[in-house]
Amino acid sequence: MQPRNMSMSGVVDLAAVKAAQEAKAKAEQARADAAKQGGGGAVSAASLVIDVDEAGFERDVLQRSTEVPVVIDFWAEWCEPCKQLSPLLERLAAEYNGRFVLAKIDVDANQMLMQQFGIQGIPAVFAVVAGQALPLFQGAAPEAQIRGTLDQLVQVAEERFGLTGLTVDADAQQSEAPAAPEVQAGPYDALLEAAVQALDAGDLGGAVQAYKNVLSDDPGNTEAQLGLAQAELLQRVQNVDAQQVRRDAAEKPGDVQAQIAAADLDLVGGHVEDAFGRLVDAVARTAGDDRDAARVRLLELFDVVGADDPRVTAARRALARALF
Repeated sequence: MQPRNMSMSGVVDLAAVKAAQEAKAKAEQARADAAKQGGGGAVSAASLVIDVDEAGFERDVLQRSTEVPVVIDFWAEWCEPCKQLSPLLERLAAEYNGRFVLAKIDVDANQMLMQQFGIQGIPAVFAVVAGQALPLFQGAAPEAQIRGTLDQLVQVAEERFGLTGLTVDADAQQSEAPAAPEVQAGPYDALLEAAVQALDAGDLGGAVQAYKNVLSDDPGNTEAQLGLAQAELLQRVQNVDAQQVRRDAAEKPGDVQAQIAAADLDLVGGHVEDAFGRLVDAVARTAGDDRDAARVRLLELFDVVGADDPRVTAARRALARALF
């Protein structure tokens, strides 16, 4: 079930569903068989987000996709963009209330699945509908864009395959919800929460300002530093023509600004080492203001990924060699 090429636009390619009528018939038959066996009842809210590995992929994704669209989140612990995207997808899975199931796949532990889907960078999000794989988007994306993609997905699932989703047991949902502990709010919690909400809403300018508001009073706030670096990166790439940026970088290897712009896209797409290597090379072969611009952007991207990431450590060593 090798999927087609990944769509970077975040828009579902409706033509990518192969043999739709055949798949629909199979889905209907699978649902009928499940009904005969007593399946198809209400499910708990907790079952809308599941961890999937290679051993359970056929059962948890392929078979489940005959009842409900399954959205696959390919992630890894070291992936900083994943740490923003995954919670957003989990929240949306609960909000859509059974219209799709979210399957989370750790690529480090499931290399074979990563290869089968042709994953080149993470985060990467696919869907499986009636056994058919659909590429959704790769890299970071605004919440509004993700919602549009999911809306289109559930529409395709219903209209082409008759998949109307799962019924969530409201009583079980309430009983599963733990009582929220009373936590004393910190001095910047409201500002940090405002920044996160702005990010979720696609208001990158608002998120940048909210993080800056925290840092103006508390310059050492690590959460705000990381959030600001990530928000500014997303803001820089929000409206760029990705194909033109890639073309400029390929045709003008000596143009530092072209390499900086391409490095931003590399990182947003999950190609961390490519982004770092591109800027280290720029530092090594330039001087003066160009060298300083490449070095500063590289340090900013280090902040996005996080100082503890081993790729940052390796790139810092490479940067030192390039500078000295």
